[in-house]
Amino acid sequence: MKALPIDEQLSILSRGAAEIISVEELRSALQRAATENRPLRVKLGTDPSAPDIHLGHTVVYRKLKQFQDLGHEVYFLIGDFTGRIGDPTGKSSTRKPLTREEVEANAKTFADQVYKILDPEKTKIVFNSTWLAPMTFEDVIKLASKYTVARMLEREDFAKRYQENKPISIHEFFYPLMQGYDSVALRADVELGGTDQKFNLLVGRELQREFGQTPQVALMMPLLVGTDGVQKMSKSLGNYIGIDEKPEEMYGKVMSIPDELMPNYYELVTEVPMDEIKTIFAELAAGRLHPRDVKRRLAREIVSLYHGLEAAKTAEETFDLVFRRGDIPEDIPLVTVPAEELDGPGQIWVVKLLVLAGLVGSSSEARRMIKQGAVKLDGVRIEEENAQVELASERVIQVGKRKFAKVVPA
Repeated sequence: MKALPIDEQLSILSRGAAEIISVEELRSALQRAATENRPLRVKLGTDPSAPDIHLGHTVVYRKLKQFQDLGHEVYFLIGDFTGRIGDPTGKSSTRKPLTREEVEANAKTFADQVYKILDPEKTKIVFNSTWLAPMTFEDVIKLASKYTVARMLEREDFAKRYQENKPISIHEFFYPLMQGYDSVALRADVELGGTDQKFNLLVGRELQREFGQTPQVALMMPLLVGTDGVQKMSKSLGNYIGIDEKPEEMYGKVMSIPDELMPNYYELVTEVPMDEIKTIFAELAAGRLHPRDVKRRLAREIVSLYHGLEAAKTAEETFDLVFRRGDIPEDIPLVTVPAEELDGPGQIWVVKLLVLAGLVGSSSEARRMIKQGAVKLDGVRIEEENAQVELASERVIQVGKRKFAKVVPA
């Protein structure tokens, strides 16, 4: 593919970016790559502590894909070594390190899922244990000598913990040093990250200077707000949209986001051209488009990216059937409850039933859903987490607006 003009590449790569340090350096790097006829080496580091990728993760992954589409070299770095320490970013206490087994299992899941976005033929997956594990203690001391404690304490989370007399372990200082050294080892031209990774990316620039390399461009993307409209998307907060979720689930979750999030979602997690996005929201502001129709388009776009257009259309039809007409879908799963799971003749604890039906992942999630008023049995809300459900015949149990199961006794 013929290389696009530098200004056009800059326009594509700047889309949605929260900060670029610096735009002029990125322009120079692109120009240098064109002159030398070599691709830029673009790095994204991932600490494999949470293996299920959601839309929040894809904000930077899609930026990687843009670099890839422009002909540049993408290095998807899995921090299998740093993952055993744990990134202290944003943490108010020392983070428990992962075991080698946990890191390896999570890394495999990440590698599998990231190919839903990146081109596997053009992606170099690397592990930082390759260069960090062989380092001697002398190597580590030399690396540590290139950064000061005072600079480390400029990090907001470290500074706050220091002021509050909360413990900071020495090994935590090594996390940004190791992440920065990753850029040295890869000779990265550009590093991507969320805005919460700014300090780590800047350490990489500083270390590259110390090692005689041209400092990488730091390109930071905003953190995607979750479906609650308040906090950043996170699986632990339950406000996430997973890229491996069923099309109907994804569609319904997108339809549940607050209207004010739509411009960000269009820009950060879809491939709709920016000119078209601007037109959509100009029409919306003028009253010529209804917010519901704009959100339906957004849901179709997102589901199509991960499941295809036909699945997106089917998900939309299901959504219309269930939520616009108030019907229960016809193809919900049938779950047979074994007699030994019953708590008495024809009775079962509602929490246990939700878990057996596969509508929640754990008893604690079931209790939380009940407290939130999100659980219904045959259309009637369950208010009490200790409730016993009569199960002498087929019942329909529901969690939220999108999860249904028919349950029958064996």
